[in-house]
Amino acid sequence: MKKIVAIACFFTFPATISHAGMVDSIAIYSQSMKKDIKTVVITPDDYPAALVKYPVVYLLHGYGGNYSNWVTKVPSIIHWADVYQIIIVCPDAAFGSWYFDSPVDSTFRYETFISTEVPNYIDAHYKTIANRKGRAIAGLSMGGHGALFIGFRHADTFGACGSMSGALNITKPYRARDTWKRLGDSITNAHYYRDWSVFNLVEHYPKDSIAIILDCGTNDKLWDMTKTTHEKMLQLNIPHDYIERPGKHEWPYWTTAIKYQLLFFNEFFNKNK
Repeated sequence: MKKIVAIACFFTFPATISHAGMVDSIAIYSQSMKKDIKTVVITPDDYPAALVKYPVVYLLHGYGGNYSNWVTKVPSIIHWADVYQIIIVCPDAAFGSWYFDSPVDSTFRYETFISTEVPNYIDAHYKTIANRKGRAIAGLSMGGHGALFIGFRHADTFGACGSMSGALNITKPYRARDTWKRLGDSITNAHYYRDWSVFNLVEHYPKDSIAIILDCGTNDKLWDMTKTTHEKMLQLNIPHDYIERPGKHEWPYWTTAIKYQLLFFNEFFNKNK
């Protein structure tokens, strides 16, 4: 069943606590790109002594951002990692990768990196629930597109995905920054722009199913992309949560949005224990 959320106050968050998670800055080697890539990993406060395994949320940055954005711009995510007893992983994805394995530039293999190499590393080096029931992926702007793009295409790896202010339709002249560098000429390679745009990708709902949450501010320049994607998913009877509320394409909005995303993922993880 679809659950449409229009007003943020419908959510109730857990009470705050005095503890906080721990932050590691690591380098993960990408075999596909032959280089180390910086990544932030946040673990709950009691992680070192705990005998349990944790679900993981992979949190993606936007265009022009980097792996450190979330933890420096929204340090409260350290607290939420502890509250929800999750691991949060923030990998770098270059200035404008769009989270694609570029068909025209072999140095950009970020779909492979995020969907396969990073989870494999995290599962090998941290105490994780190493299956799709214990993994979610989310992001903002370019990362919102990346999270749904990878979530839909790799639903055998991720059980839930979320977009905050996502640039979900790269076929539009938004001028989706640097997409031409990643996908090539929009006439010759038109099928990539069409097939890899989340707005069209949702037509291929994964056979494994996937939990989905969309969130965007009504004053955001990309709101129409989220709203039209939401409307298309309604037409296709794809279950998802949808949030729209006043807000722009900026960190104050995402500081609140991430709370709803993590609450959504926490409910997913708890339901699939």
